[in-house]
Amino acid sequence: MRLPRRPVPAVAVPLLLLAAGCGAPPGSPPVDAPPATAATTATASPAGPRPFTLLATGDVLPHAEIIRQANRDAGGEGYDFGPMFADVKPLISAADLAICHMETVYGPDGGPFTGYPTFKSPPQVARALKDAGYTSCDTASNHTLDDGQAGIRRTLDAMDAVGLAHTGSARDEAEAGRPALLRAGGATVAQLAYTYGTNGIPLPADRPWAVNLIDRDRILADARAARAAGADLVVVSVHWGTEWQDAPNDQQLTLARELAAGRAAGKAGDGPAVDLILGTHAHIPQAYERIGDTWTVYGLGDQLAGRMINYSDAEDPRGNWSSIARFTFTPPGTPGGRWTVAKAEFLPQITDLGPPARVLDLRQAARNAPDRTDYARALDHIGTVVLSRGAAAAGLATAP
Repeated sequence: MRLPRRPVPAVAVPLLLLAAGCGAPPGSPPVDAPPATAATTATASPAGPRPFTLLATGDVLPHAEIIRQANRDAGGEGYDFGPMFADVKPLISAADLAICHMETVYGPDGGPFTGYPTFKSPPQVARALKDAGYTSCDTASNHTLDDGQAGIRRTLDAMDAVGLAHTGSARDEAEAGRPALLRAGGATVAQLAYTYGTNGIPLPADRPWAVNLIDRDRILADARAARAAGADLVVVSVHWGTEWQDAPNDQQLTLARELAAGRAAGKAGDGPAVDLILGTHAHIPQAYERIGDTWTVYGLGDQLAGRMINYSDAEDPRGNWSSIARFTFTPPGTPGGRWTVAKAEFLPQITDLGPPARVLDLRQAARNAPDRTDYARALDHIGTVVLSRGAAAAGLATAP
């Protein structure tokens, strides 16, 4: 959100023993994704690994007006965020794995709930995300400490209650050392998450593990530990970048290359540790780029947010534009090989604030309302930015 830039130094937290299933006790199995679609299983052997689709979306950032909309959608009694996601639910639920970014923490049942600048969202958001088809959500952001440890606990408890995996923040030290371990296509997918900082709120001295901060060497160590624990693929979600800036900043560009190369401090790259990088925080869509065999989405944009004010104190419609990333992974051709991306796609998305506020498949919305020049402008901008770093030549296409 729009707050003064107060850089928080990265804190390296010692890597702890990994256990399967974020929020679950050691030894729990990975979270199973929904069954694969016919399209991903058509050429696969039923006895072995098969291709699967992984879909990711941007920041879920319920401002006060979004919370009020959820109350209206619940008939004035409670909060129902489901109608806001109804239009994109078919896209989300069709994926074998769907990952969201939950930027805010949840308040207590019954409230009070707040928007900007210190967020406490209704816990009913978790149910809507699960019902929309998400398998996992990362929870590391600059707002993770908005309500201290109580906010983290309520958020993760609510996700556990609906069966939504999570990673990036923790209720205890043991949980902080675990990724979300997910299953799709016969593969185990580890999701890790980190944020650039927490809006100047210091990590509690007695709970330095409460939220994962960006530290290159720690991320690589965590990724390699996840592989050693049995992960076939590692997805890293990072809350980074410069708000309202279309282009990725130097930190994003440098860190993406180091993660793709597997290069820790003072060392040459010793092989890929990360298979996919998913960026959030900038509020607006940013570029996709393939670095070697590792795809990076520098910024997905806000999936759900209210009216956004940029650093010029002007309402900025880009704060309601985003892309959906979708990657089809295929099994290795030889035992012990790397799963690879066979297809890379993006889908433009918009939160139309209406009223009522609704997250829309932007392509379909534009077809249904050809006179909406704002839809046309958003489509053009998202496509231009997403492809601005050569992603089309690397194989990225708009999903059919």
